[in-house]
Amino acid sequence: MALKPLKDYVVAKIEKPLEKTESGILLGTAKEKQAYAVIESTGPDVKGLKKGDKIIFKEFQTTEVKLDGTDYILVKEEDVLATL
Repeated sequence: MALKPLKDYVVAKIEKPLEKTESGILLGTAKEKQAYAVIESTGPDVKGLKKGDKIIFKEFQTTEVKLDGTDYILVKEEDVLATL
């Protein structure tokens, strides 16, 4: 099942923080929530963002959805603060 955003909404997949480096060094785990995600799809009215963009968003302006074991967020384009 795929999420199809309406109007100026964006569907993004929350990235999990790295737990270890490529060389095998274990990293500490952060207690705070991730504030960035990768765009999976955009609504028809979204002008400045596209699939694959990594975004930083207003944390309290999202709707969280878990679908098939994957965490997604729905966020309005105006609540996206920056791209990485």
